[in-house]
Amino acid sequence: MDWGILVALLAAAVQSGTPVLFATLGEMLSEKGGVLNLGVEGMMSVAALAAFLTAYFTGSPWLGFLAGGLAGACLASLHGVICVGFLGNQVVSGLALTILGLGLTHFFGTPYIGLAAPGFSKFAVPGLADLPVLGGILFRQDALVYVSYVLPVAFWFFLQRTRPGLAVRAVGEMPAAVAAAGLHPLRLRLFAAVAGGFLVGLGGAYLSLAYTHLWTNGLSAGRGWIAVALVIFAFWRPGRAVAGAYLFGGVMAFQLRLQATGTNLPSSLLLMLPYALTVLVLALSAWRGRGADAPAALGVNIEPEG
Repeated sequence: MDWGILVALLAAAVQSGTPVLFATLGEMLSEKGGVLNLGVEGMMSVAALAAFLTAYFTGSPWLGFLAGGLAGACLASLHGVICVGFLGNQVVSGLALTILGLGLTHFFGTPYIGLAAPGFSKFAVPGLADLPVLGGILFRQDALVYVSYVLPVAFWFFLQRTRPGLAVRAVGEMPAAVAAAGLHPLRLRLFAAVAGGFLVGLGGAYLSLAYTHLWTNGLSAGRGWIAVALVIFAFWRPGRAVAGAYLFGGVMAFQLRLQATGTNLPSSLLLMLPYALTVLVLALSAWRGRGADAPAALGVNIEPEG
């Protein structure tokens, strides 16, 4: 393979993996607080539409990006109220959220299919873009990709080095101990769910504002489910989430490039590659011990505070 083609493929892997990375970190934050959210697919879809419509009508992609995050946070707050406030089943609520989100997106997004909106274009970072190999892969991307480079570090710092982050981790492990320390487990769980939903929404916004620059139904294309699987694959660690997101992004970019070259392989088989890898990742994670790093109280509802 030509060296330039390899660099272009790896750069495409970074771009394809960026929305998955945002969504994975969002789901990871929610789960660190003890709230399992299987509605990531629907949340990404709604966020992508909200971001597109905001950019389309205001002309500002940054406002669109923020709107996508807020849309994800709104749906996550619905999930949080059901599960944290009313002690609803977290699995059922998350699945319902996915169905709701996809339905809303198709209903409201259909009139805008094929239309373009202002978005984020790639640009070279002065100095860094000229680095051998890495410059072409990492530093000739759009602004949101550069944001994603900082996000995992900030995510790790928040959870490991700040009092609110440590409180979120604690409520995902032992809510009773958090209550005994005078904190509010339900508020912390709701915060984790909503903040995680905001990050998921940013991943959805990336799809319509940077990945395509136009609207079509089905933009999420299963990425939400991949993000949920990646949380397990990463063992709830942001550094591994980065590697996993770029791995899946590479598979997506590879199958698109194969289709573009006119390969004789069936297109349905190529489209299946990222999801086949998802199944493989889950199997390997289970073999290595899925529960090793999972929050102890993940998915376990807690009674309202007296």
